[in-house]
Amino acid sequence: MNIFGTYARYYNLLYRDKDYAGEVQFVDGLLQNHAPTTKSILELGCGTGNHALLLARAGYEVHGVDLSAEMLQQASDRLSILPTDTASRLGFSVGDIRTIHLNQQFDAVISLFHVISYQTTNEDLEAAFATVKAHLKPGGVFIFDCWYGPAVLSDRPNIRVKRLEDEEIQITRIAEPVIYPNDNLVDVNYQIFIKDKNSGAVSDFHETHMMRYLFKPEIDLFFAKFKIKLLGYGELVTNRHPGFDTWGIYLVGKNQ
Repeated sequence: MNIFGTYARYYNLLYRDKDYAGEVQFVDGLLQNHAPTTKSILELGCGTGNHALLLARAGYEVHGVDLSAEMLQQASDRLSILPTDTASRLGFSVGDIRTIHLNQQFDAVISLFHVISYQTTNEDLEAAFATVKAHLKPGGVFIFDCWYGPAVLSDRPNIRVKRLEDEEIQITRIAEPVIYPNDNLVDVNYQIFIKDKNSGAVSDFHETHMMRYLFKPEIDLFFAKFKIKLLGYGELVTNRHPGFDTWGIYLVGKNQ
C-alpha cells in the first residue's frame, strides 16, 4: 500500500498551499472541547510531519506513523533544526496503520488528509479502526477526515492540473480520476512532470492513488463495532454541516 515512493520527494512542494495551520487550529479546538486534558496524540498517516510539527508547537506530545520511509525521513530531518523543547515532543515510526502495535496508549488518535480513505476495503477499514481502539485510552478521542460519498457522486471528480515551483524545480501534476461507483472507489491517476530550472532537463513519473469515499451510515457501523461514540462531524476547518458539495468531512468520536 506504499504508493508514495517517488511522490514523497515532491510532497511538501505539491501541498505547500494546504492550510495545515488552520487544520491544526481546528483539531486543537476539537480536542479542547471534547478532551481538554489531552497531552499525547498518535497520528496515523503523518506524512512528512506537517500536522505533527504544528501540534508539537502547540504543546502536545505527538507520535507519527506512516508507511512511507521516504516521508518519515523528511519528518525526522526536521527534528535537528527545531527548538529542543519542540523536538522532544515529536517521534516517528514506520508502519502500516492496519497492523502497527506500539504497546502504548494515547489521549487522542488523529488521522488527517484523508488517510482513512486510503483504506479501500472493509477489511482495511476494520483493521485501521482496530489500531485506533488498541492505542486509544478509555475516554480518549479519535479525529479523522475522509472523502464524503454524497459530494463525490454529486460533484464528480474530473481532470485537474496543478503547477508549482521553487528555486530549483517546476512541477506540473495532472490528475485523471476514474470512478467505480459500485465499489465506492476512485483511482486518481497522477502524471507528474519535473523540470530542473538549472539544466532544463525534464523527468516524469506516474502514480495511481486509489481512494474510497465513505457515507455516514457505514462509518456509524465501524464506530458502533469498536464502541466509539460519535460526538460530531462536519466540514474540516469551517465546521459547516456536510452536504452534496462537501468533498471532505471530519468526524470525532470518544472511546467508550
